Amino acid sequence: MKRKIISILLALSLVFCSAVFVSADDDALISAPSGILMEASTGKILYEKNAHEQRPCASITKVMTLLLVFEAMDSGKLKLTDTITASEHAASMGGSDIWLETGEKMSADDMIKATVVASANDAAVALAEHISGSEEVFVKQMNERAAQLGMKETVFKNCNGLDEDGHITSAYDVAVMSRELMKHEKIFDYTSIWLDTLRGGETQIVNTNKLLKTYNGITGLKTGTTDDAGCCVSATATRGGMSLIGVVLGADTGKQRFADAAKLLDYGFANYAIKELKTPEDLPKEIEVDGGMEKRAELSCEINGGAVVNKASADEAQYEVSLPDSLEAPVLSGEKVGSVIVKIGGDTKSFDVISQTEIAQSSFGLVFKKLFDSLISI
Repeated sequence: MKRKIISILLALSLVFCSAVFVSADDDALISAPSGILMEASTGKILYEKNAHEQRPCASITKVMTLLLVFEAMDSGKLKLTDTITASEHAASMGGSDIWLETGEKMSADDMIKATVVASANDAAVALAEHISGSEEVFVKQMNERAAQLGMKETVFKNCNGLDEDGHITSAYDVAVMSRELMKHEKIFDYTSIWLDTLRGGETQIVNTNKLLKTYNGITGLKTGTTDDAGCCVSATATRGGMSLIGVVLGADTGKQRFADAAKLLDYGFANYAIKELKTPEDLPKEIEVDGGMEKRAELSCEINGGAVVNKASADEAQYEVSLPDSLEAPVLSGEKVGSVIVKIGGDTKSFDVISQTEIAQSSFGLVFKKLFDSLISI
C-alpha cells in the first residue's frame, strides 16, 4: 500500500513538473495562434509562438493610444483635470463605448478610465482629438511612435482598434509597446480598477480584464475583441520583484485568451527570476592621469537593474573591467573612460565607467598659479 501511494505521488509530481517546466520552444504551451512572454525590465523574450506574425489586435491598439496620452501628460500638453468635449466623430464610434453624446463634456481622467476599464472606443477617439486636433493626426503620431520603438510589424489605421483593412501588428510589437506604457506607473491606477462609475455615478463600468479577479499578481493591461482579431489580451503581472508581459492574439474565445495568458505568466514565474547586478569589487576607485594638473581621477560605475536567469541553472554574473592603464589630460567630469561588461544567462550587458574628476592639462601658467596659491595660503 505504501509503495502504491509513493508511486501515485511520483506520477503526480511528474505531471506537475511537465505542466510548469514547459520548453520555451513548445508551441503547445498556448492554444492561441500567436503569443509571446516578455520580462518587462529587460525586454528579454522568455517564450514565443508566431510572435512576428502580422495580425489585427482589436482594442490592444489602445495600448499605443494610452502611451501617447501619458506622454502628453508628461510634456504638460494634457492634465487629468482638463475638460474634453466629445465630437460628432467620437460619439459615432461603435463597439465597446460609454455612449458619449456629441458635445458631452468629461474630464481627461474619466476619459482615460473609460478607455482602460471599459475599453471605450468613443472615449479613446475623444482623447486623441483633444491631444492632436483630429484622430487622423493622432494616428500618424501613433505610427511615428511605433517606428521609434522598432515596431516593424505594426500599422495603425485608427486609435481604438476597430477592424479596418491594413490595421495590423504582432504579438512581439504588442509586448514592446506594452513594456513602454508600463514605464508610466500611473497606468496601473486605472488597469487595477475592477468596478467604477462615470457621470456622477450614472454609468457603471466593469474591467474587461477578468484576470483581475483570478490571477495572483495581475496588474493589467488591455484586452481586445473583434471579428477579425478574435480575442486578444496583453496581460501584465508582478511577483517576487519580476514583472512579465504575456500577449495572446487570435484566441477563439475570451475564456481561451485568459487561460493562455495565465499559462504564459505561470511559465515565466515558475522558470525564471531576476538576479540583481552589482558593481564589481575589483573596479579601481581611481586612475592615474598623465600630463594633468592632478595626478589621479576618481572613478564610478553605476550598475543597476538585474538580469533574467533560469531558475534551473546556477548562473552567476561574470564581470570584466575594461580600463586603460592611465588617462591623458584633459579629463572631463562625467567623461566615459572605460566599461564594465557583465555576462550572465547568455546575455551581455555593458556599463560605462566615468571620471568623477575634472583635470585640466598641465601648463606653465597653471603650474605657476597653483604654486602662487600655495604660497599665499602659507
